Amino acid sequence: MTYIELQFPFTGKTLPSDHGYGLYGAISRVIPEAHSADWLAIETIPGAARGDGITQLDPQASLKIRIQQDRVPLILKLAGKRLEVDGHAIRLGAPQIFLLKPATTLYARIVTIKGFTEPEPFLDAVCRKLDELGVKGEPVVGPRRVVRVGNHTVVGFALAVHDLSDECSIILQEQGIGGRRRMGCGIFSPIFVDSVIGEPPKRIKEAHQ
Repeated sequence: MTYIELQFPFTGKTLPSDHGYGLYGAISRVIPEAHSADWLAIETIPGAARGDGITQLDPQASLKIRIQQDRVPLILKLAGKRLEVDGHAIRLGAPQIFLLKPATTLYARIVTIKGFTEPEPFLDAVCRKLDELGVKGEPVVGPRRVVRVGNHTVVGFALAVHDLSDECSIILQEQGIGGRRRMGCGIFSPIFVDSVIGEPPKRIKEAHQ
């Protein structure tokens, strides 16, 4: 099954900085089938943190949702809808639809694996997950991050994976690593600059040649 990414433009200025869970809840209220759907991956929307728990959204950004192609008609129901997220609101436009493209370096802002909250055991768990997917690459763990899921706080880490073949790159973008992909975790995308992980610029550039 082919996976695609829908990118919804939006109007709206702010969201909570930790809005993955709230955004998932807002989408589920519009599309009840999205609740507990293991086929759904929703990226959080980037912006500039104000320092008070609120993020000023990047007006050039979009809401990105990654799904199997046969789910497109369902997710298109979001077009034109207003999403209420913890006291903030955005309104979505009509999305553009893209096929996933391979890159030798992929990056996830946060990956969570249950029971692994320290860097070294987390890296070992990542390597096992990659083996299970049949993906060969070089994982590099970044800073610890936390997300709120309901009344719980979940610990994860930023993660880059280098030296991916085209096939492995697509598999990792389709399947991700760890849980809570509906809430913005474990979603991998190509990157141009990795100032968070701190890898040499040369390697990042090679990912997009």
